[in-house]
Amino acid sequence: MKNKERIIFGLIITAAIYTIAQIVSANFKLNIKLLPDIFVTLTIFWVLSAFAIFIFRKHLSYTISLPKLKKVFKPFGMGIVIFFVTFVLLTIIMKVAGIELEGHPGFKVMNPLQIFIFVFIYASIAEEILFRGFLLNLLKPLSNKGITFFKRKISLSVILSAIAFGLAHLVLVRAGVGVFFLIRVVLFATSVGVVAGYYQEKYNNNAYAIIVHMGGNLFGVVAAILLNLIA
Repeated sequence: MKNKERIIFGLIITAAIYTIAQIVSANFKLNIKLLPDIFVTLTIFWVLSAFAIFIFRKHLSYTISLPKLKKVFKPFGMGIVIFFVTFVLLTIIMKVAGIELEGHPGFKVMNPLQIFIFVFIYASIAEEILFRGFLLNLLKPLSNKGITFFKRKISLSVILSAIAFGLAHLVLVRAGVGVFFLIRVVLFATSVGVVAGYYQEKYNNNAYAIIVHMGGNLFGVVAAILLNLIA
């Protein structure tokens, strides 16, 4: 498969999986109190991503295995750093500029346990299987091209999968969020995608991308849980 075909097929299939998940979750309700609507979306991500990885198995190599504990701290910590550098910094700028701050609409309909399970754990896994497990691995031949940032090579495959991940969050428009909230989330998600992709390529292991994602989600999830408990 040529590189142009990889980009085209990768982006189209990723967008199709994402779109199918959104459409199905919007029109199909489980009506099970313990399972929020996001469960349907994330499960479709997971199932269709696994199917796509299987179909394109001759063109990509998918690996996931639990890293040694001592190798977990740095990628997890980098996810936390990204949260503070992007999300928190943009929040402070918005506050100083007098822009009204918004919370994530999804957190308002989940209890603390659901936020922990389905945002911190389930979303981190499902989204990384799609955007890094499938898309990044399919684009892996593009890894010889890229840019150097702080003496670290960020490959074209990492950049493309990160941008796709960031832009996917534009779906929040459907929830009626404001422009500045949307910008903050897209920039944060793209940044997390870059770091997640970097560590996945470094170790050739999808687990590292998931760990970075969890680190990026940690403080947002903790804040949401605390606010949920106080309210």
